[in-house]
Amino acid sequence: MSALLHGPLTERTVHLCIDMQRLFSSDGPWPTPWMERVLPTVTRIAERFPERTVFTRFITPERPEDMPGTWRLYYERWRETTREYLDPGLLELMPPLARLTPPATVIDKPVYSAFAGHKLADHLRNREADTLVVTGSETDVCVLATVLGAVDYGYRVIIVADGLCSSSDEGHDSLLSLYSKRFSQQIETSDSETVLSSWRK
Repeated sequence: MSALLHGPLTERTVHLCIDMQRLFSSDGPWPTPWMERVLPTVTRIAERFPERTVFTRFITPERPEDMPGTWRLYYERWRETTREYLDPGLLELMPPLARLTPPATVIDKPVYSAFAGHKLADHLRNREADTLVVTGSETDVCVLATVLGAVDYGYRVIIVADGLCSSSDEGHDSLLSLYSKRFSQQIETSDSETVLSSWRK
């Protein structure tokens, strides 16, 4: 891939890493087969400026009845993932990433988009962020929802293609195509080497 479309990254760039948790690893009930493969790439990006990294965690409800509408139906189907039954350790970040907190920030969320509620939006506003480098899981679910939220807020968004994972090869490939073609004016798609070489301060 070529250099970043809108130039190098600055001190106002934040690495937003979505849901790289044991919940979605081979140990969890929702395994994402590529997670272990992309973990070294995600770790390298997080290590560049850990104080500018935000990790999100997808936190399941205590029980299905705690969620509204179709989310309640969802957790009736996946009752074993509710906190009533789930090993709480599975909600933690993958160990190489957990070691970076602090200085990295952790923001928990109950739904797909990290922009649901106000915590992430407030955090980014307070640190005067203007650009988000996005990695994480899953390309076609929580990453998708969060990236569209970031676009709505007007952030420069850079998708790290080799820093994403999904449980669906088809979904992953389709979304990378969508990001790079349909949203090409608002979303840049790059690889980790290009991102790291463009982020020096």
